[in-house]
Amino acid sequence: MILYSFRRCPWAMRARLALRYAGCAVEVCEVAMKAKPAALLALSPKGTVPVLNTGHGVLEESLDIMRWALEQNDPQDWRLQADPEGAQQADALIVRNDSSFKAQVNLYKYAERYPAHSREHYRQQAETWLAELEALLEGRAYLFAEHPSLADAALLPLMRQFAGVEPQWFAEAPYPRLRSWLQRWLASDLFQAIMAR
Repeated sequence: MILYSFRRCPWAMRARLALRYAGCAVEVCEVAMKAKPAALLALSPKGTVPVLNTGHGVLEESLDIMRWALEQNDPQDWRLQADPEGAQQADALIVRNDSSFKAQVNLYKYAERYPAHSREHYRQQAETWLAELEALLEGRAYLFAEHPSLADAALLPLMRQFAGVEPQWFAEAPYPRLRSWLQRWLASDLFQAIMAR
């Protein structure tokens, strides 16, 4: 199996997380986005990453790759099969992360491209989301259980990106549980492994 990836891409990052967690034997092909390999374009003409060639088909969306990996092996129940209601809530959270929060991260990170408002304004717009995640983490280590779920892994890369825009602000912001959640992920052997050069 070959995964076409770009190390810093949040979507590729979460695909690598799930594949590594599930123990899938995958060759990771790092793609130079300015010189995309012909093999990638033959599999996926849109030319974005991640793309997984399973040998039996091609998956072109990070969430599809994550779900496929968990179907192969899910030792910690990332799919929350023991909690169907939690699984539904996790899916809804991922949808919002991938749409509205993604848009907010882009505005905040690249504020100079969107001069209608200040970076501070864009950050404040995203704080409703941060507060919601902070509340979900009350009394537990992860968003929906005492162990990671698909939602935790899916949200991690964008939250990492958001926190990196103004690290000092994030370090002092009133979201201690969210900060601990992020640090726990970033320090994990799993994350360290998928970010190795």
